[in-house]
Amino acid sequence: MEARATHTAAQVTPCAPWQHAAPPVSVLGVTGNKPRLHRRRTRRGAETRAVASEHIATPARPAHAPVGQAVPVLGPGPAPDTEPYVGVAVDNEDLLREKDACGVGFIANLKAERTHDIVTKALMALGCMEHRGACSSDNVSGDGAGLMLEIPWDLLAEEVPGTAQGSTGVGMVFLPDDEAAAGTARGIVAAVAEAEGFDLLGWRDVPVDVAAVGEVARATMPRIAQVVLRSRAGLAGDDLERELFIVRKLIERRSERELGPELAPGFYFCSLSCRTIVYKGMLNSGAVARFFRDLTDPRYVTCFAVYHRRYSTNTTPRWPLAQPMRLLGHNGEINTLQGNLNWVASRQGALRAEAWGGRERELLPLCDARESDSANLDHLAELLVRSGTDAREALMVLVPEAYRNHPDLAAEYAAVADFYRYYEGLQEGWDGPALLVFTDGKKVGARLDRNGLRPARFWRTADGVVYVASEVGVLGDVFSSAPNIVAKGRLGPGQMLCADLETGEFQGHVDIARDVASRHPYADWLAACTHRLADIVPPRTVLEGPAMAAGDALRLMAASGYGLEDTAMVIEGMAGSGAEPTYCMGDDVPLPALARSPHLLYDYFKQRFAQVTNPPIDPLREGLVMSLEMRLGRRGNLLSPGPDSYQQVVLRSPVLTEPELDGLLGDTALGARVLRTRYAGGSPGALAAALRA
Repeated sequence: MEARATHTAAQVTPCAPWQHAAPPVSVLGVTGNKPRLHRRRTRRGAETRAVASEHIATPARPAHAPVGQAVPVLGPGPAPDTEPYVGVAVDNEDLLREKDACGVGFIANLKAERTHDIVTKALMALGCMEHRGACSSDNVSGDGAGLMLEIPWDLLAEEVPGTAQGSTGVGMVFLPDDEAAAGTARGIVAAVAEAEGFDLLGWRDVPVDVAAVGEVARATMPRIAQVVLRSRAGLAGDDLERELFIVRKLIERRSERELGPELAPGFYFCSLSCRTIVYKGMLNSGAVARFFRDLTDPRYVTCFAVYHRRYSTNTTPRWPLAQPMRLLGHNGEINTLQGNLNWVASRQGALRAEAWGGRERELLPLCDARESDSANLDHLAELLVRSGTDAREALMVLVPEAYRNHPDLAAEYAAVADFYRYYEGLQEGWDGPALLVFTDGKKVGARLDRNGLRPARFWRTADGVVYVASEVGVLGDVFSSAPNIVAKGRLGPGQMLCADLETGEFQGHVDIARDVASRHPYADWLAACTHRLADIVPPRTVLEGPAMAAGDALRLMAASGYGLEDTAMVIEGMAGSGAEPTYCMGDDVPLPALARSPHLLYDYFKQRFAQVTNPPIDPLREGLVMSLEMRLGRRGNLLSPGPDSYQQVVLRSPVLTEPELDGLLGDTALGARVLRTRYAGGSPGALAAALRA
């Protein structure tokens, strides 16, 4: 549950994250709903502790004010060798184990000036978000914390000869603790790199201080190393990133086969890139700098840093699930995850992009239900970016804003609404709550999902540095001087901001949306790909009299599964007030499948949402961000959008009338077929034979 603050932020002096000190308090008082209880210790907490995600009170912003506008400052899956990836359903039990809600942010220099000060400030901000994470019962082992930065080229060049920015890629690798398994893993990397046209320049053992790791985390701690690969073909930039992505995918598939299910999970690439590198682990915020000695080396310079403190809801923490991931840092939960993963599994075999040169099958599986919701969203975002999609566009496609009832979009930015409508036919939204911080090494940005249930603050200073954080108070020395801040605000629902490290631009939501939506004629594509059911089905006739005799009503209601309780508590209430009755969230009725009396079809369906952290949401009360509109028809190729990507019928609701069903059956573009459910019984295997017929 979210607790809300009723006071502005207190001025605090942040502690260095490597000191053993309590994290600073960023609010004077917290009120609101009951906080969540978790039976894990915080670093300074008791056996049972309450965690509240603070929302800091700030000046109100107009509902659709563009990001960047200044506001008054009031205060500071299957085994890879079998390859049956297409159509494999997701195990719901896997999904329930891996969700998280955390603290996240970034620092980026718009002039792309590399300094060690950015590393120091990122560590300080991370240390001030310790209250957003959790620790094990040893008070030290964290759910996870880490940074994503530029690659430390100077450090690597001293230890790995031949390392140079350009045609070189660097991997941050978790190796199995078992000596023989680690050797096998290194051999897999060498073999795949050689086969893919890379020279393995060498391995570097990452200097770490094991004393900073708690007992629980130490029991599963991997060996941590960096591997340096150089392209023999002289590849650089996006082409090199794409080849490194293929190399990593091939290594992952081969490791499953050669290491087996017991040891393969201990072999993990935190990152493999020519631009970015990830330092992370099962650590608390303050332990990151103590554990990774590279981060306190003055020679480590970068122009950006993404930081993340993990709070793993209903999850057993693991080293690979710490964040940032390879592209994203995520605060929140993906509540549509099961559907998202099943749709990916059903269509991934048909994805094609010119950039991959026919090697798409080697990238499968795209997602893995054994990993967290954040990791799976990161997988799909990474696929889009490596396929040539702009990182900002990838986030707009995967995490769309609520465009239907958005007055600004309808009146001034219709092309943006057309963009979202078109991509509805290619990709389902990954709905949060979600605050996503992202970088591909060229752009650093943040995206809030359309529900807007996670806080995101941003600041831009006079010296060209952009800061984004889950809350205020993470860098008091920077934000205490109001004249130093030239822009300040928050991300609203569905909004995005971006620091472009190549052009030096700070882009607000409207600028980003306009830029992305203007690249193709989405309105024309949409008209060619869709038509509405209402256009092929005549309007329904409104009855002026009773549709049935009075004596038939009770008989038909009983035949349809309505009982006295439905009549008294639902129908009479709706007839009297014109609205659906509202009840408490408790539901103690037996499952319809186990009931002795027949039930209505909709009794078999229940709303799924994260009750611990989110309010109940439905399309009636939250019509601003939800819609019952849906589509029927083949989904297109997400990696190659165009005017002939798909043919779909747009429905106003998933519930169809008889005339609407007849209209769909007669729609030649849809090509619907009738499947008969009657079959000749009386013999073993009759149903199976009918299904095969």
